[in-house]
Amino acid sequence: MSGYPDYMQESIRLVEKTRSERLEKGYPLMSAEEKSEILKKWHPDYKEGTKRLLKIGPSAGQLMPHEVADILEAHPIINPKDIDLTDISFDLDILIIGAGGAGLSAALLAHESGIDPDRILMVQKLRLGDANSKMSQGGIQAADGTDDSPTRHFLDIMGGGRFTNKPELVEVLVKEGPDVIKWHESLGVMYDKNPDGTMKLEAGGGTSRRRMHSCKDYTGLEITRVLVDEFLNREIPYVEFTAAVELLMDDKGQVAGSVLFNMDSDEYLVAKAKSTILATGGFGRLHIQGYETTNHYGATADGLPLAYHVGAYLRDLDSTQFHPTGAAYPEQIVGQLATEMLRSRGAQPVNKFGQLFVHSLETRDAESSAIIRECYERNNGIITPTGMRGVWLDTPLIDLIHGSGTIEREFSAMYRMWGKFDIDIRREPMLVFPTLHYQNGGVEINTKCETSVPGLYAAGEVCGGVHGKNRLMGNSQLDLYVFGRRAGRFAAERAKKIEIGKLTLDHVYRYERWLSEAGIKTDRRAPLILPEYRGKRTLEHKIKIL
Repeated sequence: MSGYPDYMQESIRLVEKTRSERLEKGYPLMSAEEKSEILKKWHPDYKEGTKRLLKIGPSAGQLMPHEVADILEAHPIINPKDIDLTDISFDLDILIIGAGGAGLSAALLAHESGIDPDRILMVQKLRLGDANSKMSQGGIQAADGTDDSPTRHFLDIMGGGRFTNKPELVEVLVKEGPDVIKWHESLGVMYDKNPDGTMKLEAGGGTSRRRMHSCKDYTGLEITRVLVDEFLNREIPYVEFTAAVELLMDDKGQVAGSVLFNMDSDEYLVAKAKSTILATGGFGRLHIQGYETTNHYGATADGLPLAYHVGAYLRDLDSTQFHPTGAAYPEQIVGQLATEMLRSRGAQPVNKFGQLFVHSLETRDAESSAIIRECYERNNGIITPTGMRGVWLDTPLIDLIHGSGTIEREFSAMYRMWGKFDIDIRREPMLVFPTLHYQNGGVEINTKCETSVPGLYAAGEVCGGVHGKNRLMGNSQLDLYVFGRRAGRFAAERAKKIEIGKLTLDHVYRYERWLSEAGIKTDRRAPLILPEYRGKRTLEHKIKIL
């Protein structure tokens, strides 16, 4: 029994009829001119009226989505008069805000750099390890193949990011990538291997070599499992269900920790620290332009207002990544990720007539644009019972190409997720549509993960510069561990040398002045901490493409 309604099954029969022809002919990659044209017309980043110039702070004048500007042009949560800065709950060398891949890596390297575990604190507003890092499916790139090199990896990343990346960050990323894989294996990560014991490598969109390392289709979960175990084994202190609501500064102009909010007891806590690391992740739960999202519940971009309140610079927030293949049906999983690795292994995006309309491994921005065009300009998509549009991702091709059992063996998470709704992706395609996936820009850092404000470090998706205007598959996972480890190491070096002065929250008053001087009148407050879904239909799709 199929979980698809009858009218969708009629379209699936057309998909089945065209498989042999599509396998034989394929579809050409776009030229640079074709890619530029389709992006400008159909990628959400180019849609008029969806962004504005930021009015306040050191990055005033930068273009960004309204949803992001809203949390930056908002009042801080706290009133400094309500916080007793002499009542210090935690006196630390290293404070890490966020417990995903970047935060865990930073904690481990800070410890390895000579910081006593009791002088480190991990703060997580949900549970330890709850982050987009855990939800990553497809894999992690690193140029360690015999036919590959960091130079090739560098060129792929720069091209994928439209040459807007910060080159020195990309250089560090690709050079340290192979060491990250070795580090993971030394800790116990079980990467997929070939029968001869060599690393199994797959392709990704926009890459010139196979360099994707994977753990089936739950790579992020496997890496997070290992890092959490290592973190716990080292007995590094952490607190859960506790959110950073404002950074602290001292009278020397340094970031000096954070004001924390315990969500269980509703009380504020003061954490004083010589080095503070932001590892807060991205903005998926802001639902840019009303898109559904692959992101976890806590992805509310808290690090952006925290950093901006103290005067850190931002970059590249005008660019948002929409993953080409988010679930469009069934309704219960709309927006959740159908990993790019499915297309790497042969699944093809086809329209309701079974026609292949784009190469399976274009860069994510171009692939997404082609799917949106197919659904809304050419009207060749399938419309779901709730009015959402999508195209087929022809997953049965994977078993046809690589042999029966490949999907169950390599895509067990995908097989189970759709199987819950009586859709067997070995025999039936998935219905997909672009979904909000990744925050390309963020807080600007240098190669030491330092922001423009002394004492504040950042790593992972909260940062901008590594990926430019578009990220390639698997580089976000590498980003987490390369720069998470660097943040931990360099933050530890600083903590050994400096002293914190008198704590202050004067920057909060300064931020309020910026708002007033810009004429911004609002009742918004940030950081958001958690997304707000009350008062609206949870299953409502508000995307307005045209």
